[in-house]
Amino acid sequence: MKRRTFVKTLPGAAVLAGTVSGNPVNQNEFMTQQPLILPKPDKEGGLSIFAAFRERRTTRKISSKVLPLQVLSNLLWSAFGVNREILIMNKPGRTAPSASNSQEIDLYVALPEGVYLYEAVPHRLYPVVSGDFRKMAGYSRSTAAPVIIFFVVDLSRYDTGPDQPDGNIGDPEVQKSYYYTDTGFIAQNIYLFAASQGLAAWFHNCNKSATAKEFKLNPQQKVLFAQTIGFPEGR
Repeated sequence: MKRRTFVKTLPGAAVLAGTVSGNPVNQNEFMTQQPLILPKPDKEGGLSIFAAFRERRTTRKISSKVLPLQVLSNLLWSAFGVNREILIMNKPGRTAPSASNSQEIDLYVALPEGVYLYEAVPHRLYPVVSGDFRKMAGYSRSTAAPVIIFFVVDLSRYDTGPDQPDGNIGDPEVQKSYYYTDTGFIAQNIYLFAASQGLAAWFHNCNKSATAKEFKLNPQQKVLFAQTIGFPEGR
């Protein structure tokens, strides 16, 4: 079965609810599943940018109601998707800026059945580890929310070669200022998307060391923060 055919046969609600045919997804099944091709983002509708600014807020009381697959697709594209095919320093443009277009921030998406890496260029979710890791967000009120995004920096993405126009990009303190700023850009995109769509969002700390271990990150990767997204309680 071709990948696209396989993915289309998976019911979106079942994938996001953490079950396939009513059974929990085990590690072997999860890691052998094909990447989840997200539907094309719907870039129409929602509030205007000024109305979204007015409605932007942190909401910590978030329902366990599952986000439709289309909404998840729109969310991830808005956060850090590809919005220009034109190459900028050999990479396509994204919805959030990054230092020298390093695109050093990865989004690890924790759903009830497992953790996925958002791959922006094919706009898909790649399975990383099975199991419910929403508890890694460090707050009991987050564990029932349908989606938690973990922000992970990959320091190897910084080009420290002789042709790099930013001569200080190899300095760890400079890198730190860059990846924290770039995380903020993405997090604000998520806040504005949530405001535009009537969703709840909460940017917060997380259990960094345990998350890095469970996600099997390499030494060049660091967990920074997390953001919980879903419907407000009562909706």
